[in-house]
Amino acid sequence: MSSEDVTFTLNGKPVRAAVNDVDTLVDALRQNCGVAGVRVGCRNGDCGSCTAMVDDECVKTCLMLAGRARGSEVVTLEGIGSLDHPHPVQIAFMEHYAFQCGFCLPGMVLSTISLLARIPHPDETEIRDALSGNLCRCTGYENIVKAVQRAAQLLQQPAR
Repeated sequence: MSSEDVTFTLNGKPVRAAVNDVDTLVDALRQNCGVAGVRVGCRNGDCGSCTAMVDDECVKTCLMLAGRARGSEVVTLEGIGSLDHPHPVQIAFMEHYAFQCGFCLPGMVLSTISLLARIPHPDETEIRDALSGNLCRCTGYENIVKAVQRAAQLLQQPAR
């Protein structure tokens, strides 16, 4: 196994991580960068808890080698809003109680942001399709769909 330094932008800040050639991005983000907003779930791309945006694309970071992030823009759940200024998608998820334990939240929120960037007014089928790679064992998905619909409304409102 060889080790190398990989540099990329994480949530708007440049970072350098020493990674082995077999390290996945989820491990590099959690262990080398101290990011907890990507979760380690299934490790085979089924649950979506490790989701991050890499160069504006939703990526299951358990399936991506860390070295592939070199030069990329990586955004995790921590990079999209704050407690004082949450992202509209986060607001919608809170308004509709669209999460309980929060383990699925990275995949659900980032998939929603990606969906609404492509399709500003998705119908229920498009929403369910966009979220289909994310598993939630708590909510039953109904409130998540309602939250995505509400987020679409919020994103159409003029900035205050």
